[in-house]
Amino acid sequence: MTIFSGNGISKTYNDKTLFEDISFGMESGERVGIIGKNGAGKTTLMKIVAGIEVPDSGEVVFNRNVRNEFLEQNPRFETDDIIIDYAMKGRREIFEYLDRYDDLCKIYKNGDNPAIKNELNNISEFLDTHNGWSLESEAKKILTILGLNDYLKPISQLSGGLKKRVALSRALISNPELLILDEPTNHLDADSVQWLQDRLMEFNNSLLFVTHDRYFLDAVATKIIEINHKKIWSFPGNYEKYLEQKESVAATQDATIDHLRSKLRMELAWLQKGAKARRTKSKSRIDWIKVLEDDTYRIKEKEIKIEVGKSFIGSRIIDAHNISKNIGGKLLFKDFTYIATPGDRIGIIGANGCGKSTLLNVLSGFDTTETGNVKIGLSIKIGYYRQDIIDLKDNQTVIGSLREIAEYIDVGVGRDRYLTTRDLLNKFLFPPSRHGSFISTLSGGEKKRLALIKLLMGNPNVLLLDEPTNDFDISTMNALEDYLDNFYGTLLIVSHDRAFLDRIVDKIYCFEGNGIIKEYPGNYSAYLEKKEAATKFKQDNPEPTEEKSKRVKNPGVKKKLTYNEQRELDNLEKEIPKLEKMIMELHNKINSGNISDYKEMELISHRLVGLDNEIEEYTLRWMELTEKTD
Repeated sequence: MTIFSGNGISKTYNDKTLFEDISFGMESGERVGIIGKNGAGKTTLMKIVAGIEVPDSGEVVFNRNVRNEFLEQNPRFETDDIIIDYAMKGRREIFEYLDRYDDLCKIYKNGDNPAIKNELNNISEFLDTHNGWSLESEAKKILTILGLNDYLKPISQLSGGLKKRVALSRALISNPELLILDEPTNHLDADSVQWLQDRLMEFNNSLLFVTHDRYFLDAVATKIIEINHKKIWSFPGNYEKYLEQKESVAATQDATIDHLRSKLRMELAWLQKGAKARRTKSKSRIDWIKVLEDDTYRIKEKEIKIEVGKSFIGSRIIDAHNISKNIGGKLLFKDFTYIATPGDRIGIIGANGCGKSTLLNVLSGFDTTETGNVKIGLSIKIGYYRQDIIDLKDNQTVIGSLREIAEYIDVGVGRDRYLTTRDLLNKFLFPPSRHGSFISTLSGGEKKRLALIKLLMGNPNVLLLDEPTNDFDISTMNALEDYLDNFYGTLLIVSHDRAFLDRIVDKIYCFEGNGIIKEYPGNYSAYLEKKEAATKFKQDNPEPTEEKSKRVKNPGVKKKLTYNEQRELDNLEKEIPKLEKMIMELHNKINSGNISDYKEMELISHRLVGLDNEIEEYTLRWMELTEKTD
């Protein structure tokens, strides 16, 4: 069944033509992801499809049996509903029947009225037929998964991020023939994104969406539509298939676009490594990707290295000892210690509201700690990208706002030593024609991108990024990742974007509740593997019942280790304290203030990571062996 057909659609904003004379449609069951640069018109195109905006020319014709539901990037709420009512109104007819049923029940209690009794029976029959009685429980289930447990709270009292989740709940509950979602993963933690991804993969109706989350796009989409140069291009398949087709097209074109082709290959090779949760690859596809990786490596070798954030740091960066924080009686973290080292690349994850942003505020000095202390080195220049602060003036030009900070960044040696404002704008996809544009003409995503560039123009040697990927298109994501690949300072990132964390970080700090922040070596995929392994271990080794516990503790039935296992256990009990001592000595060396050579500091940092991994491996094995003797 055809959902809609759009023909000859054109749209211009502020003298900027977004697209002209484009045509496309959707069939039942298709899940179409729209991609394109910020300001290309992705949101506008979806609003035209949803009937919220009118094209300058052309039309969208819907099948008369199709109902659509549109989730805006920044939803507007005209009513003062409570959370549960607003969500349930996704199925308005059933909600109104339930509401009427409650009112009639109250009236009927006051006396037997045949007319009311008859209406109650009719409503009850309707709700039985349409499975309406389960609407409230379904709404509560979705709201709870998305972190909204106070169902009776007025929406007017919620933050922007929570309002977006309420609107998402309503959109999912509505179950329309066409669901239109604009950046649905914004303001969700990684677990919620995974849940939404799984739910939409099982969605039997049609889906039209925009997202910057490449794992999400790759898993959910069955077709990609790209808006580029005022036209749209359609690619069957998911994001991975799109990259393959783009790379294939680039291979047939002139050699002057080798750089673009190289970027496509890098992106595709990286995506194929992917998070463990995505899927398994066939051997033929893995072999094909290996060829791409080899070719990419040869191309990358020719590129000139740019090194940013490599200015002198000194012996102290950020020293946080035993810090704790409570907000509104809720414990966020307790007795947390972090001693920053050059080259740290740390991803911070956890449920919404757990305290991730607060931790960055405390580490940067924007907020105070209730216990312990935070000391920041004198030579440290912190660049802190915060979610809701965009320090831009509408009456300034794009390039003028950057020149307030500096004319250039000193990033290396030789002819490429200086990175100018124009260079940085070009790297982050502002073409020369946009350098002189007033900030008031930029889209929301373009303003956030410019705010990030303005931060980077200060050439910080410590970067704290709080959800930097929200509202960025995939091209901007690639540009940011390229920049961070060459960033040699200390990097801490709060993000729910699994692909971004996989690419950028080599250590995860996870908020695990009760004030505990636990460290996991590796990127997000490595973290997932450890969590899955821990879950499997618990499933395979359930907690013993009281009766079993008594039998296990009976010394008469104590298990024995083999000779080799006992030797291994004895050796581990000697080696673990040695490793702990080595780690302590290296930390003392870093904090002594006697190291002035950056390379030596870098070597010590890498050694600490290796020792942390080694001691974790030894400790896990020690636990396995000692459990046999308990």
